[in-house]
Amino acid sequence: MAALRTTFKTLFGIHSIIYRQPLSIPSTFTCSGILSTRSVYERDYRRPGQPPDTRWPWQKIRFDFSKGMDGIRKHFGLLKDDFVQRWTGPEGKPLINHMLEQTLVQWEFRGAESLNQWIVSSDQEIGGHSVAYLKMGRNNVTCLLYGTLCSTPPRDGETRYSGYCTLRSKQPLGSFDRKKHYDWSNFNTLHMRIRGDGRPWMINVSAETYFSHQRDDIYSYFLYTRGGPYWQDVKIPLSKFFLSSRGRIQDNQHALWLDKINGIGFTLGDKADGPFQLEIDFIALCNDNAHTEEFAYELYKRNPEV
Repeated sequence: MAALRTTFKTLFGIHSIIYRQPLSIPSTFTCSGILSTRSVYERDYRRPGQPPDTRWPWQKIRFDFSKGMDGIRKHFGLLKDDFVQRWTGPEGKPLINHMLEQTLVQWEFRGAESLNQWIVSSDQEIGGHSVAYLKMGRNNVTCLLYGTLCSTPPRDGETRYSGYCTLRSKQPLGSFDRKKHYDWSNFNTLHMRIRGDGRPWMINVSAETYFSHQRDDIYSYFLYTRGGPYWQDVKIPLSKFFLSSRGRIQDNQHALWLDKINGIGFTLGDKADGPFQLEIDFIALCNDNAHTEEFAYELYKRNPEV
């Protein structure tokens, strides 16, 4: 585990200081004399040097009648699909097919509309200088993530580390924006077909948690691209993913919950400034019967029984 921590810190020198925000701001009295308290969640990141957004949630909503009608048609259509799929089987597949399924292509890129399922971000959100773009590859059958990495931190007097680019999938949503999850409990191996430029990446898998303070928990593993013009098939056992939170590996490790997967992501932060690119054909799951490992990391009892 010590060697794993060292490798993790070497690849990603972005520490959690850029995420630190106060849990709440001091209470103030309004003009009517009523005590008003505004809570600030840790996920609401504010760029250093910028004033906080003190608007109420309903003040940020853009009211549009045509947009509302489109949303009603969309959500009632999804609600109809939920009822129909429930009678057919999990995710609309017959139950026998779901039980005997050995491979599953979860994400593939076969047209420009498939890019709508992904979000590209970089350290520009915190004032950095890295840029990342996503487009379709040749013949519209792959996606190409490319850009330039720059580890120079912004001159705001607060941010100490910078230099990262991220590609992550969107949270699947059902009718009326209800959270949905991917069920990978039938599989034990992540299978991808990629073509990189030799840089090391980090694969991040997010899963649903019980408590709100665990929302930053993520399961990660390393992806070493070979470089060159040739494609490579990567198979990573899901038992190899380790738990981290805000860039720090946790002492209390446990296996990934495969029945409530929220999404997957790819992060580059190797401190090597310059251009990069990563081309992805598909991301799939498979069941490798030769792999019997349940969890790759040794667990320690902090209070062993006497």
